[in-house]
Amino acid sequence: MFDIGWDEMLFTAIIAIVVIGPKDLPRALRLAGQWIGKVRRVSGHFRAGVENMIREAEIEEMETKWREQNAAIMREHPIASAEMALDGAHAGAEPIPPVSEAPVMQPLAKPVRKPRARKPQSPKPAADA
Repeated sequence: MFDIGWDEMLFTAIIAIVVIGPKDLPRALRLAGQWIGKVRRVSGHFRAGVENMIREAEIEEMETKWREQNAAIMREHPIASAEMALDGAHAGAEPIPPVSEAPVMQPLAKPVRKPRARKPQSPKPAADA
């Protein structure tokens, strides 16, 4: 973005060492890093807000387009749309069963684990006292 080369970075580092001094340079770099972090967070928050507003505007635009298309279809096919509203489903489609009659999913069985074969233990030699 800024297209800073190595020679420019080296020149900036030398100027910083001369002006700030080697003793205060770490503190100055830490402070600069904190400020850059704050700027990035603010710009990210701003960018997310703008993207969110754009997304909402696009959704509203699509919803109005869909409403217009739906109204045009309803005007073209008033009888079919009235029948669908009364039936609640398309002709020939299976009706959706009520929730109380819906099949209940059974949990899957746990896999059976085979026991591991144990190595035979050799008896420990008796300690001679």
